[in-house]
Amino acid sequence: MASIEILDRSTMTEKLYEGLVVEPKETAIIAIDMHRGHLDMDVATMPTKPEDAERVIRNAKRALDFARSQGVPVIHVILVYRKIPGLGSEGMTQPFWRALHELVTEEDRLTPGRRSTVNGHNLEGSPGTQIIPDLLAPTDYVINNKKRLDCFYGTDLKALLETLGVKTVCMMGINTNTCVLNTSFTAFNHDFRVVLLSDCVGSMYGDDLHVLGLQNVARCLGWVVTNEQLIEKLGAHAPAQRAAKGTVGRTTEKVVG
Repeated sequence: MASIEILDRSTMTEKLYEGLVVEPKETAIIAIDMHRGHLDMDVATMPTKPEDAERVIRNAKRALDFARSQGVPVIHVILVYRKIPGLGSEGMTQPFWRALHELVTEEDRLTPGRRSTVNGHNLEGSPGTQIIPDLLAPTDYVINNKKRLDCFYGTDLKALLETLGVKTVCMMGINTNTCVLNTSFTAFNHDFRVVLLSDCVGSMYGDDLHVLGLQNVARCLGWVVTNEQLIEKLGAHAPAQRAAKGTVGRTTEKVVG
């Protein structure tokens, strides 16, 4: 296959970034499959590259800590499969995944050069289903009945976002080109403002598909921003919010006095 040059759409994306407003009270972080099944090399059944796992965890922690400090809710969505007698994992009902197990060796499946399994991935009660501890806080929400590549499909994610009054969803997680991209499409179709955190995503499928996911969102669905850019956009509202709180406090003090 001939190599194809990636189009330069920087003029469009730069203008879009200038107009991007991310208000903390209307924003949520969606952390997608940030679990040990992808990111902990000791137990991962569909591992990313170790260096990608280290990068994603480090950057995601920074982004999540800052978002929480601004009052932005964090929603973890993770895949968990039951084991069904006579079938194996619930994932084995998917024809492509089943074909992978019947026709392709573990070393040559979804993760190039690394062993992977759908049938043994994130089975209920297994260590892989645990969210990376550094990325989880007591105030976070957890949705743990994801079964396919779209975080909205078969879960109550949309209802939770509506309950929280969210209009902007910031995506992070694994994999850039599958679960993150699929969820971005559905968020777009539900008229959410889609923001993808480029420092906090990675793909076990290869760097080429990681880039595809980033490009697809940036040119078709929403905004792709770095941690620094997210902090800039969220932080832009902090002084006004603090001033408003301070005004309320002073007014109340004056009335009481």
